[in-house]
Formats: sequence, C-alpha cells, structure tokens
Amino acid sequence: MNAIVFDHVSKEYGDVLAVDDLSLDISPGSTVALLGPNGAGKSTSINMLLGLLRPTRGAVSVLGRTADEAVAAGWLGAMLQSGQLIPELTVLELVELVRRLYPEPMELSEILKLADLTELVKRKADKLSGGQSQRVRFALAIAGAPRVLLLDEPTAAMDVESRQRFWASMRDYAAGGRTVLFATHYLEEADEFSDRVIVIARGRVVADGTAAEIKAGVGGQAITFSLGEQAAAGLDLLPGVTAVEIAAGIATLRTTDVDATVAALYRGTTLDVRGLRLDGADLEDAFLALTKEP
Repeated sequence: MNAIVFDHVSKEYGDVLAVDDLSLDISPGSTVALLGPNGAGKSTSINMLLGLLRPTRGAVSVLGRTADEAVAAGWLGAMLQSGQLIPELTVLELVELVRRLYPEPMELSEILKLADLTELVKRKADKLSGGQSQRVRFALAIAGAPRVLLLDEPTAAMDVESRQRFWASMRDYAAGGRTVLFATHYLEEADEFSDRVIVIARGRVVADGTAAEIKAGVGGQAITFSLGEQAAAGLDLLPGVTAVEIAAGIATLRTTDVDATVAALYRGTTLDVRGLRLDGADLEDAFLALTKEP
C-alpha cells in the first residue's frame, strides 16, 4: 500500500486550473522533496492532501484511506507555515496539549529530544525566536507519532546550525519507516536530505526521481574559464554549447557534450584559455530549466 496517492487529481478555482490531472504515488518509508515555483499548484496539492480542499476531479488517499480519515486516525501530521502558537502557554504545555489529542501519541521525552526542545520547556511561546518557534511546530506535528509527516518550509527562520540539527532529527524520525514529504525553497536541502524529488509546474509533475537523476536529466555541464579582454564571438557555435555567459572577464559555456566542447575550445579557436573548470548542473539549474515558462 502506498503512503500517498494522487489519482488524476485536478483542482479548479473558477476559470483557473491550479492542479492539472496530477498523478503520483509515494511509497512508505521514503523522504520526498516537493519543489515548485510560486503558483505551480504546490500549496493547493498540500491542502488537498490534508483534506483542507476537495479535488474538482480525481482522488487523494493516505495509506489507503481518504485524507479526512487519515487525519482523524492520527496517521497524518503536518507542520505548516501558517498558524500561530498560543502565546501564554509554555513549550511543555503546548506539546502536552496537542499530544493528548491523539489516540497513540509519541512519548513526551522523545518529542522534546527530536525537536531539540528539552532546554526550552518552561519558555512561553511569545518569548521564542523564529527558529525556536519552528522547532515547536515540528514537535506539534510529530506529537501523534504520524506515519506520514508533511512539512511546509520547515527550516524557514532557522540559522545554519539549527537547520543542520533539524535535518539530523528528521533522519532519526524517518528511520522508523515513516514517510516524510517536505516542501522547501532551499534546494540544497532537497538535494541532500531527500530520497526522491518531485518537481511540479503549472499544476503538473515535470520531473520525478532522485536529485542526481533530475540533475542529469537537464543535460549539460558548465565549462568556466578566464576570457579576459579576448573576444567571445563564436563561442556559441562550439559543438554542444547551448548557452554562453560572460561576466567580469569570466566565460561560462553550458554544454551537452563537454568533451567535444573542450576539444574545440583548444583546437578550433585561437583563445588563450586559462583556469578552465568543469562543473555539473546543480539542482537549482535543473529546477530553473524545468519550471521556466514555455
């Protein structure tokens, strides 16, 4: 049984088609990054997964049940960007309040440890920093020990050290065979911490695979070298070159055939090539290529 299934799901707002015949399935025990630009249908898809919106067509299921049933059973936990913590309550009171709402909650000590909150239990919510508030939201999301965990921009407002501790905790949580789906604008997080990356644009899946597969699928590498005051004419005609960028005397060639491009650069031009460097496409390159407007 899949943890999450979107079966030919569409969502319309009047004349606007926000999600367009979206089909995907996510297996149990995987950590999946959901990427997409603003307006791609990502938030609408998340809200349908949580049962907050109803599809216009198609069906969404979580562990074989409807989204409403999964939420009611405590199988689905979510950490969203919206919503405020009750300011008068301490961290301990907030976690205990939410924990008691679930039929089979996680042990309090484990929640506090995973969310790195043990030292903050007596602090009131209105005295927390932005990053600390995010950690409390994470604690509330896992309080019911959900089998499927949804995170929307989980490390927003966290500093670098806090982000690293958060993802270490996430690895521990997912290691128990739980499914984690997270949306993020930090593409390096998707690259480093996900088993699978799903990119949506214009309401459809435009890429689905490991981060390495998606980067490779974009095609191409970057060849960078010092051009100085030399003329750049003809660089776009070299074999394999798809784009040329010149900035501050540095030339960057995007190419689908790095061997042919480098050979032609040295043998077919009169340029004095210095400081040549080869770089593979990163996830940001792939994301921009996949989501750009046609």
